[in-house]
Amino acid sequence: MPGEYMEYLYETHMHTSEVSGCAVSTAAEQVCAYKKMGYTGIIVTDHFLNGNSTCPFRLPWEEKMGRIVAGYSKAKEEGDKVGLDVYLGWEFTIKGSDLLTYGLDIGFLLSNPNLDKLNIEDYSRLIRENGGYLAQAHPYRDSWYIEHKFPVDHHLIDGIEAYNAMDTDKANRLALEFAEFHNLPMQAGSDSHNAGIKRYSGIKLRKKANDIFDIIKAIKANEVELLTSGAHG
Repeated sequence: MPGEYMEYLYETHMHTSEVSGCAVSTAAEQVCAYKKMGYTGIIVTDHFLNGNSTCPFRLPWEEKMGRIVAGYSKAKEEGDKVGLDVYLGWEFTIKGSDLLTYGLDIGFLLSNPNLDKLNIEDYSRLIRENGGYLAQAHPYRDSWYIEHKFPVDHHLIDGIEAYNAMDTDKANRLALEFAEFHNLPMQAGSDSHNAGIKRYSGIKLRKKANDIFDIIKAIKANEVELLTSGAHG
């Protein structure tokens, strides 16, 4: 990619134990870890209701959404203390396909009850009509819980996670090839569930983002450098 990049590092895919049932580190622990590693900011992408979420299903929608953003809220509070920018996102799951969703807020969530019941076409349309951004995470991951082990229709997404630090070299290579074939913007993420991970990832920006829309704009314009480290497998 052209140009020299400053060390403005951003995590695009991470989880907190407050919301994601598979995570072991709290929001505050994650923030401290990323700050120590020299990141400029993180996007908290906890699992939504249709993924591995800790949120009880019988709660009223408003309470559910309060719980869904709890990890972000605690991370933001800690980030403000230590000097790490924290942005809201979530990981929306449909038949095992995980869609990283950025650019929308709690107001959007509160205004769309039963969001978790939408099919992928309706979800994509709703998110994008409201100014949000969708990237498929680890599109070639092979795991027992994934019903659809391939990328979704490329017309339904804005970008691809071409590198996931928790995925295999083969899966990452296929994701990269898919993104290149369909000319989709690429991003990379750690998929961190644990503040003690050995492999980490993310993106580098040329300048510090003022908000999450600066990050989205940079990804869409292919003005990011993918931070990669040795994957397993």
